[in-house]
Amino acid sequence: MKIAAVLAAALVATLGIAAQTASAADAGAVKTLRGDTPIGSEASPGNFRQERDHMTTPRDYVQQPPLIPHTINNYQITKNFNKCMDCHAWNKATETKATKVSLTHFKDREGQELSNVSPRRYFCTQCHVPQTDATPLVGNTFQRAEGLR
Repeated sequence: MKIAAVLAAALVATLGIAAQTASAADAGAVKTLRGDTPIGSEASPGNFRQERDHMTTPRDYVQQPPLIPHTINNYQITKNFNKCMDCHAWNKATETKATKVSLTHFKDREGQELSNVSPRRYFCTQCHVPQTDATPLVGNTFQRAEGLR
């Protein structure tokens, strides 16, 4: 019994040392988008620039939220104020020539119609992002949905 316990302890210790060695070796090979910036620090935005106003980009898949075709720098979206609604609210969209907020944004979780934008759809940038012609960070083989080609 004692020999089995000693062997088990030795095995666990050996596996632990091997895991630490492998993890230390792999750590040098891992590359992140943050580069050498520590987690607690802000990374430099690099050469990112937001595109100026232009035509909307076609969607790539069914149910894709439309991309934002204009800059949203300094747009405030809080629980009390949503800058997007200055143009996209139904009562302002005609005047501003902006796209109206979708009817789907006026339904709660149970599908009940609301008189205002649903709280779960109120924070626009959860789903809608500014469009840009940036070079992709990683390669991919994505193809647009068949019906959208």
